[in-house]
Amino acid sequence: MHAKNQGDYPRDSSPKISFIQRHLRLVILWPLSALLLIALLWGVVYSKLENDKKILQENAAKQAVSISKAYAQYLTRSIEQLDQLAQQIKYGWEQSKGYLGFEEMIGKGLLNVPQFSSVAIYDVDGRPLTTSVPVTQMFTVSDREYFKFHAHNMSTELRISTPTIGRLSKERIVQVTRRLENEDGTFAGVLVLGLAPEFFTLFADDPILGHDGVLAFIGNDGVERVAQMRGRKNDALSLVSFPLRPEHSASNIVSNTRQYADTDTHFIATQKLKGYPFFVMVGLSKEDILLPYENNLALYRKIALFGSALLLLFATAAMWMSVRLAWRKQQADAIRETYRIATEGGNEGFYILLPMRDRNEFITDFQVVDCNEKGASFYNMSKDKFTGVKVSDFYSGEYFDKVMQAYRIAMETGFFEDDYQVPADSPIDAEWLKRKFVRSDNGLAITLRDISEPKRHEREMSRLATEDGLTALPNRHWFMSYLPKALENAKANATMLAILFIDLDDFKNVNDTLGHSAGDQLLCTVAKRLRSVLRPSDKVIRIGGDEFTVILEAIHSEEEAAHIAHAINQVLREPFEIPRDTTSQKNRIGCSIGISIFPRDGQDVETLIKNADIAMYAAKTGSKGQFRFYDHTLYEDIKMRLNTEQELQQAIKEDQFLIYYQPRVQTQTGKLLGIEALIRWQHPTRGLVLPNDFISLAEESGLINPIGELVVDKVCAQLASWRKQGVEVVPVSVNVSPHQFNEGKVKKSIAASLAKHGIPASLLEIELTESAMMRNIGDIFDELTAINEMGIKVHVDDFGTGYSSLSLLQRLDMDILKIDQAFTSQLGRGKDGEIFFTAIVSMAKALGMRVVAEGVETLEQLHILQTLSCDEVQGYYVAWPLPADNIADIIRKQNLFP
Repeated sequence: MHAKNQGDYPRDSSPKISFIQRHLRLVILWPLSALLLIALLWGVVYSKLENDKKILQENAAKQAVSISKAYAQYLTRSIEQLDQLAQQIKYGWEQSKGYLGFEEMIGKGLLNVPQFSSVAIYDVDGRPLTTSVPVTQMFTVSDREYFKFHAHNMSTELRISTPTIGRLSKERIVQVTRRLENEDGTFAGVLVLGLAPEFFTLFADDPILGHDGVLAFIGNDGVERVAQMRGRKNDALSLVSFPLRPEHSASNIVSNTRQYADTDTHFIATQKLKGYPFFVMVGLSKEDILLPYENNLALYRKIALFGSALLLLFATAAMWMSVRLAWRKQQADAIRETYRIATEGGNEGFYILLPMRDRNEFITDFQVVDCNEKGASFYNMSKDKFTGVKVSDFYSGEYFDKVMQAYRIAMETGFFEDDYQVPADSPIDAEWLKRKFVRSDNGLAITLRDISEPKRHEREMSRLATEDGLTALPNRHWFMSYLPKALENAKANATMLAILFIDLDDFKNVNDTLGHSAGDQLLCTVAKRLRSVLRPSDKVIRIGGDEFTVILEAIHSEEEAAHIAHAINQVLREPFEIPRDTTSQKNRIGCSIGISIFPRDGQDVETLIKNADIAMYAAKTGSKGQFRFYDHTLYEDIKMRLNTEQELQQAIKEDQFLIYYQPRVQTQTGKLLGIEALIRWQHPTRGLVLPNDFISLAEESGLINPIGELVVDKVCAQLASWRKQGVEVVPVSVNVSPHQFNEGKVKKSIAASLAKHGIPASLLEIELTESAMMRNIGDIFDELTAINEMGIKVHVDDFGTGYSSLSLLQRLDMDILKIDQAFTSQLGRGKDGEIFFTAIVSMAKALGMRVVAEGVETLEQLHILQTLSCDEVQGYYVAWPLPADNIADIIRKQNLFP
């Protein structure tokens, strides 16, 4: 088929042109008549629609005013109730001189708080005095805007802040606050009522507001307290509290509310709250209000369009037959021209191939009989030279057979299409092709399009979706898609597969001290080290944060996984050198590893991942830098641990703890010198639980802080009770955990309990273990100094089980040194035990400290300690730990030796 030149195309015949010229008026009459009727039809339709729109807009304006009034009345009533409640609480608190707590008020029916997220009173330093929500961790609100305002302004009026995250409730709340004052008018603290922002926007769910309706609760200062669009919770809320300034006008508010609703898109109405410096703003969405108009507009348009179409169809029918032949010819010419332009100037290569057959009509080859320039360019040839070539001229051997197979399928089925990756030895200059084969009569029409760039983009997007952006390791998405295939392969090949969950130890310290940039550098180095100790077939994945996962495939024993886990631990123990400006710093982290094995520890992805995580958690809770294989008992241990932790939280809430007391006497005379307070947990089902079974868990979970405060308060209360009974009490020592010192609140907590129960500081003593004291010297030194200045003696407990510095003991100015019972039990079994005691007693005397021997259980031990000049003894030989009811009689005795 040869292409025609432009001059070869036939022109319109002169008889047809003259026919159209003779009947031109008749041809034009019908379209003009139809256009006039169409214009009349559309004029009537739009007049009706505009009238409907005007009515809807007038009703919407009235509706916005009505809703704003109702919303203003609702908020006025709500604020009046809050104001009255705040005044009642303020009056009750000030009348009780700060001794009336919310628990007591709730019990007396004076405070109903279901609608509040929290109710709290903070002292002059911004610390919570009493709250409706248990305080699990001490904090201060002295940096809050409302606290600063009340502290420096005499006004006792109610203030309402913008929404923020409450430090007590940990929820997003609006804080309603009032100043508390002493009798002389000085600042005594702040009352804070925390309400959910939805309390002020109940109207937002009113269907009358429509989908995009807006409610805003705004102060005279022009700042929104709460703003919400229907269907969008907490939309565009301000996070800063502003003082109220009544001099602001409504015009300020309307201009400020344009960030929520523009007058071009909403019908806006504002209303002032009676008696309070606030406004409300209501915005009804024009889109919702005018929805009936839009629906009618679409319907009427369809009717008008349908009528117009009928008129045009009728108008064109009269002239259709006169131009039919000419139109068909013109259309055919246009199609041919368009096809020629498209095939010659498009991005697709186009070919017409004819099959070449043997005697049995089997297709042995194809010959190009037509193509476009783009098609020829794929083979680096011109169109003229490419026309006439055969497929076998470019392909041979196995490659020729594959190409011919695709061509034969297209000839048999009539159609074939695929994305084809071009082999490296192909004559086609492309990486990927979109091929489409269509059978046409006895030939084959082929189009080729170069899709190499989209395919490269697709590969890059796939890589980004499955690769960690920081370390270039595969990410969690890749891991979850690859692991099922790896399990199928392991099942098919009857091999084992191991999953190693790796969690870096002490990584948070690097982030906190050196910054996130240093942390990122360390993670990249960790990724390189992990690759260095793994086999080429192993996969290492960064799950997120400081967690990595390794997949070990085709292993045959647990020892292989253990060997690799050990290698990982070793390589991550090596110091990491992190550049810091012009210097570098070495850091050590290590890791904890949990391992699950397929098929032993699970048959599916979810189970194996869960079990590896459990094993890692077990490794983490033990000594750091270890690896653990999954064991079904681990899950039970973790489950029991979590259950115990929950029970311990409930025990704190319900005060299920008892205090037992063990006397401490003078070694020579048996005279009572002091008592040690020992905690017991009165479990509702397990009975009396000793501290060894729950104290370590309390320290790890952070529950030791409220427990420690509870013990101090109970001891002070008991001392007050004994004194009231006329008992000549002796000092009581209380064990304090190093975790409590980390919070920096031990001194304040003790001082508060002593003041609460009217106990002199000399009757309370503090015991701190030797090892804890050494680990946290930086944290506890200031606290211990403050405690000593109060007149409270400090004991070094369990001495001998850790390691101490004599200079440190001297610097901390400790009063009493208690030797652990492990060394007391060695007395009478040889000279070594006595030599150890003699050395400790001499050291303690030199430092001005008294020595107490713990765990004295026999008369022989007592006699040896008497000869060694030990100051005091404590143990079962003297007395067992006893309930508080039995201690009064013990105190009255002069000699506690049997």
